[in-house]
Amino acid sequence: MTFLRLFVSLISLALMALSASAEAVLPRFLTEVSAGDLVAGADAFGPIRDDIAAAPVLKGGETLGWAFITSDFVGTTGYSGKPIHTMVAVDKDAKIIGVALVKHSEPIVLIGIPDAKMKAMAAGYVGLDLVHEAETGGTSHEVDIISGATVTVMVIDDSIVRSGLKVARALGLGGLAPEAKATGPVFEVDPDASAPGDWMAMEGDGTLRRLALDVGQVNGAFAALEDKRAAERPLTEAPETTFIEMQTALVSVPAIGRSILGEAEYANLEGWLQPGEHAIVVVGRGLYSFKGSGYVRGGIFDRIVLIQGDVSVRFRDRMHKRLVSVAAEGAPQFLESDLFKIPADVGFDPSQPFRIQLLVQREVGAIEKLFTTFELGYQLPQTYLRPVAAAPAPEPTAAEAAAAQDEDAAQAQLWKKIWLGSKTEIAVLGGMLFVLTAAFFFQTWVTRNERAFFWFRIGYLTVTLVFLGWYANAQLSVVNLMALFGALVTGFSWQAFLLDPLTFILWFAVAASLIFWGRGAYCGWLCPFGALQELLNRVAKALHIPQWTLPWGLHERLWPLKYMIFLGLFGVSLMSIEQAEHLAEVEPFKTAIILKFVRAWPFVAYVAALLMAGLFVERFYCRYLCPLGAALAIPARLRMFDWLKRYHECGHPCQTCANQCPVQAIHPTGEINPNECVNCLHCQVLYQSKTTCPVVIKKMKRRDAVGTAAPRDLTGHPNSPKSQPAE
Repeated sequence: MTFLRLFVSLISLALMALSASAEAVLPRFLTEVSAGDLVAGADAFGPIRDDIAAAPVLKGGETLGWAFITSDFVGTTGYSGKPIHTMVAVDKDAKIIGVALVKHSEPIVLIGIPDAKMKAMAAGYVGLDLVHEAETGGTSHEVDIISGATVTVMVIDDSIVRSGLKVARALGLGGLAPEAKATGPVFEVDPDASAPGDWMAMEGDGTLRRLALDVGQVNGAFAALEDKRAAERPLTEAPETTFIEMQTALVSVPAIGRSILGEAEYANLEGWLQPGEHAIVVVGRGLYSFKGSGYVRGGIFDRIVLIQGDVSVRFRDRMHKRLVSVAAEGAPQFLESDLFKIPADVGFDPSQPFRIQLLVQREVGAIEKLFTTFELGYQLPQTYLRPVAAAPAPEPTAAEAAAAQDEDAAQAQLWKKIWLGSKTEIAVLGGMLFVLTAAFFFQTWVTRNERAFFWFRIGYLTVTLVFLGWYANAQLSVVNLMALFGALVTGFSWQAFLLDPLTFILWFAVAASLIFWGRGAYCGWLCPFGALQELLNRVAKALHIPQWTLPWGLHERLWPLKYMIFLGLFGVSLMSIEQAEHLAEVEPFKTAIILKFVRAWPFVAYVAALLMAGLFVERFYCRYLCPLGAALAIPARLRMFDWLKRYHECGHPCQTCANQCPVQAIHPTGEINPNECVNCLHCQVLYQSKTTCPVVIKKMKRRDAVGTAAPRDLTGHPNSPKSQPAE
């Protein structure tokens, strides 16, 4: 009953957090920010309007402008995954008269960027004319990029301009009015349209759009900046040298996707995209990379952003896939070819124009850079569109239910298509699970030959690391558990989980194995990072690197660390799943398995430190730090079977298994701790060892003694004449 009450309390807290996150944040910050600090000369804020989250900024009772929080109007987030709350004041002419950065969780800014520098950047928006921004699509001003905080500053800029335009239009400031809804024909993508199969033909009809910059153009753009330090460090290549040639196309349009990607790759794209999502291809060559390295450091592509009206899409690593090759005939050789996903909830309309904004940087000091931007515009050609039929009259409730069923059927069709496209991977994983299950059920036979079992385990772990980890990226994470809990709270649906076949199968297998064997089936055999640790430790032993056995008292006190980490992450996830995902970088899985160490040096250094520790203390991370292992150990207490065989003498006085257990999961008193055991079955090898286990050795000696105590002749009579001594 105590556990049930605790569970209900956690559910209630989660629901409170979710409901609180949906409310406007302006009331909270009006009490924390002084009107005078926001707008010079102001002395108070008026009551918040009923129709919009904006409050008048007053001076002697006279309204100077309107104050609002950007995160109430736009959902742009930075590295932390949480909104950056900026208070902005706009006057009756739609000019910004005050900006205050009131709250953020950006680790880059919190760690090393001076607060005065951020405040100075924010103050630079005072005087910005939103009417002019509306006329130019939000690009008439220069962004004051702070070196080392590129993404954060661009997020702040984007949120100030877009939220300012929304407030100005809603209040009619500066003559701006709410954008009129289109009265002409509405278009949608025509799935039956056809596209040219030749690259040059697609360039000619607008299917592909290009941005081409040479060194001379880029040098000229930096020379035009107010800060002349960039002009003093021009590129030294010939002016006509290609700086970047970048092309893009909307490949979620079936005809375009098949023509550029080919049938097989387009089928993979369809499996990757969920209903309502779109994708673009971006290819490039030249001196400059449109990807940069921001996505390696923090998962964000900081050099490109997609803009469509008030919609701004900044791509993250989970929205990205590398494209191995372009299938269209006559396609040039590109240095970079990548696919980027546009989420369904951002309001992107494929029938409307959009642009890709490219951020170009230039170093002007040891750690300082200047920036300028260029734009690649895109409009889907009319040949790929068709008019949308007028909306039919409302149907009866039964028809609405049928429509909902149709949507469910469409989603089911999607995940079925993904599963069919992953038949090989599913078959291999199924084979691995079958082999592992058989090994557990017939563990006595499997562990009978110590050498054969050693190579069986090494081979299995190698397949786990190479296939499940580096090839299929089927590395489970505590983030999956937090997402599952969030789904249970907000409305569970199988569809989202079925879209990743290997992960779904693994979680199903883990759930079943917890009942039979505890957490060890996954942690000891199916975790790619666990396999990497053990394989490296085997190499270390082969090289005679000394192995450290921590004193039992210290080892026992380090166990709880992973449980504390898990509970901390779970608590944070109740308030913000995005922040919890960021803190879940304590798991080295993303760096070592998903990104294969292609990441910024702090992440790689962290993983290297864990693996280095694992050379001396086998599975160091699994033992003391892994929050996923802790999360699995909690329900594993419910397991129904105890498969690991023990002798009565184990621990009384024999300590062989306890001393040789790779993760010290056997207590000195002989019992195995199921929370820490990884089911490596080494103790079962020792259980049958005729050269190591004292109990087995003692039985063999007793059997041999009985067999040699009374020699007999061939007739079975003892003391035959042949056995008598000669007289």
